[in-house]
Amino acid sequence: MKHSAARHPRREANHYLPDGFEARVLEPSPPADADAGWYADDPTDPTPGRGLVTPIPREGVTWGELAECDARVSAFARDHWLDGIRPLDPLSDTYDTTRRALHQVAFFAVAPMRFVYTGKLGLRYTFGGFGTPFFSRDSGTDEQVRVEGDVLVHQIGDEVRTARISTLGDATQFLGVAYREEWFDGFHDPLASAGPHTPLEVDPVASAAVGDWFGFATHILERFRRSGAEEISRVQLWPEHFDPAMEAGSSERHQRASYGASPGDDGRREPYLYVTPWSDVDVSDPYWNAESFIGSVLGHRELRGAADPYRAALEFLEAGLEKLTQ
Repeated sequence: MKHSAARHPRREANHYLPDGFEARVLEPSPPADADAGWYADDPTDPTPGRGLVTPIPREGVTWGELAECDARVSAFARDHWLDGIRPLDPLSDTYDTTRRALHQVAFFAVAPMRFVYTGKLGLRYTFGGFGTPFFSRDSGTDEQVRVEGDVLVHQIGDEVRTARISTLGDATQFLGVAYREEWFDGFHDPLASAGPHTPLEVDPVASAAVGDWFGFATHILERFRRSGAEEISRVQLWPEHFDPAMEAGSSERHQRASYGASPGDDGRREPYLYVTPWSDVDVSDPYWNAESFIGSVLGHRELRGAADPYRAALEFLEAGLEKLTQ
């Protein structure tokens, strides 16, 4: 069993800032999320304590602006998808197999661990992968489960345990929760289990690419949340679909849609952004180009080929919002 240092993403980010500034990041940080109204936390919350350094334009100094003046800040911001300029890399041949294995771990081990103690199931992007927001048991100690490469990480306070991902049975045993194929009855389309003893093939390089997609997507979705749409939800990584997503638009006026970022699925093996309306749309409009569902998609390959992938991604999501609200 490996051991590594505990993480506190917001505090780590603060080390790079001048005096008088406070960091906002894309990852969960202690203290434990205790907001009963949401499945997930809100790492980019703009409520200021001091001057903010944030990935969100117009809510403070952006990480990209600060990075222009400081090479150390630039490296940190790029590694953590905070600067809005880091490119997406090509995917390896092992990407799809790894993505499927990580989906199994997310749905049958990581999310159930949080659900047992909080009744919440939302996950988030974490550095190099994904994990739970911080939560606490009766002791009140901040706790998190996350995946980094091919390693499952369990952090309690300042103590960290790690285990190599092998099978679902081993993962749940490591976390101290029962392996269950049905653990929440509210899913419309729960993931089918690979079984507790089936070996899970996780390539660390491909796993890092999944984490990179989640970092890029979380950056984009957190910025899109500031679009001014009605009934905006928080960004969370849904364990059954294994995608960061949010909802926006008036339900009463049939303008609501899900806006998200799949790492790939049976229909499309590469990652893609999507807009999925909750009501009927005119599918003769070429914007609604999805083949396996009613909606629109913009793929990883198209984003990599764009002059500015961040602008292309935001314009894609904003176009869907405009079409649904015009």
